[in-house]
Amino acid sequence: MGHNHRHHAHGDRKLTWAIAINLALTVAQIIGGVLSGSIALIADAIHNFADAGSLLIALLARRISWRPTDADMTFGYARAEVVAAVINYTTLIVIGFYLVAEAVMRLINPPEVDGWIMVVVAGIALVIDLGTAALTFSMSKDSVNIRAAFLHNIADALGSVAVIVAGGAVLLWDARLVDPLVTLGIAGYILWMAFSEIAPVIRILMLGSPPQLDIDAVIEVMEQVPDVQEVHHLHVWQMSKHRASLEAHVVVDEGCWDDVSTIKAALRQQLAIRFAILHTTLEMEKSAETCADAARIGSATP
Repeated sequence: MGHNHRHHAHGDRKLTWAIAINLALTVAQIIGGVLSGSIALIADAIHNFADAGSLLIALLARRISWRPTDADMTFGYARAEVVAAVINYTTLIVIGFYLVAEAVMRLINPPEVDGWIMVVVAGIALVIDLGTAALTFSMSKDSVNIRAAFLHNIADALGSVAVIVAGGAVLLWDARLVDPLVTLGIAGYILWMAFSEIAPVIRILMLGSPPQLDIDAVIEVMEQVPDVQEVHHLHVWQMSKHRASLEAHVVVDEGCWDDVSTIKAALRQQLAIRFAILHTTLEMEKSAETCADAARIGSATP
């Protein structure tokens, strides 16, 4: 328990530093974007502000998710991180479309751009983006929410590289169109990343089964347990990225009813070993009292 508390506190400190750094960088990039006239630099600043927001949401969601179960949230608060991830990705999508609109306007009427300010500010931003990503990388492996925040930083680092390239093009060839073109590239990457990452998070919120899980295989393994006749009304859903739950009706031979506790224990063992499903609710039924016209997966009616 003490180890977990220290681990969480250390993670919170990392996120707090990342938030502060991103807010400072946002201010610097907005000033640099206004002074240089670069929409790409302002785009990077907006993305950095989104980074700070996503990290703040990540921090709050982590703290909420640690709360124990209670009468209001009998499954606990772990899904706070999933909700936060949806907010983060939705924010990225909105920002992406905004940047596309701004870049198109700049393509139609390209303004004067100061390449030196672009290169210097974006260079500083790149170093800070990589440092912030390093702070959140280790935590991103176990949390869809922290992963969303981490990907924010990776996308922003790539955006900073693109702004440096655009600034160099302005300095060498006065290529003003490169600035909105780079912005379109940043926006395209943001949209691609957000749409690809939001789908599995929404799947969790929709009580979807783990994507890698073969439901037919789960039923087959359960029905291979001795004295199990049939499994129906099977529901499997993800509580969080690494936690799956299962509930099902299990029909057993009537003559084995005295051994139902042993059968139930064997089922739980197989589910844990074969599929890493540790939370199970099994309703045992005698073969003579089984549900009529029972659906194998889910319920017959919504």
